[in-house]
Amino acid sequence: MLTIQLNNLGKKFNKEWVFRNLTYQINQNDKLVVLGGNGSGKSTLLQVISGFITENEGEVIYQLNGKVIPIDKIKNYISFASPYIQLIEDFTLTEMIEHTKIFKPFINNFSSEQIIDLLDLKNSTNKLIKQFSSGMKQRLKLGVAILCDTPLLLLDEPVSNLDIKAIEWYKKLLTDFSNNRIIIVASNAIKDEFFICDKYLDIADFKK
Repeated sequence: MLTIQLNNLGKKFNKEWVFRNLTYQINQNDKLVVLGGNGSGKSTLLQVISGFITENEGEVIYQLNGKVIPIDKIKNYISFASPYIQLIEDFTLTEMIEHTKIFKPFINNFSSEQIIDLLDLKNSTNKLIKQFSSGMKQRLKLGVAILCDTPLLLLDEPVSNLDIKAIEWYKKLLTDFSNNRIIIVASNAIKDEFFICDKYLDIADFKK
């Protein structure tokens, strides 16, 4: 059982606090949306939770079955998708999937062919990522994150660059592979992004 404790968390850039005094307990199977407008700090909070950037105050404590997970091991438990994460553009789709498997296994030990099928990108198997449209890149980022076998899934504005058909694809994929996972979605109140969430945290409540 994975739990994440945010204790008096604070993050600032220069002298401006993005959020402060944020305390929140996240438990196994929680589905949480972090709400906030553009520039409000919700993406920063997700990056602090992931360990990608460090907090200025407080701490993030990960525990697995009651035992604290060392900071340098946290990345093994996380999948993260966001519009600002960079893909390796000189890889083909197949190479990107194979590269991902080196670091994190896929759910159900899916093969690369099965992953590409679930991404609905079968016609782009040998296409270079740099030739993908912005929507295809976002589909790849989301699909890989959702399908990696991790207990924590972080999604930052997941429907960015997706058309209506792709949004429906995202909702189905997330529904199918959401069991027994903590899912945290950062959203500026687009309901299709956080349809699965039943807990809410408004970043505006932690401004100073």
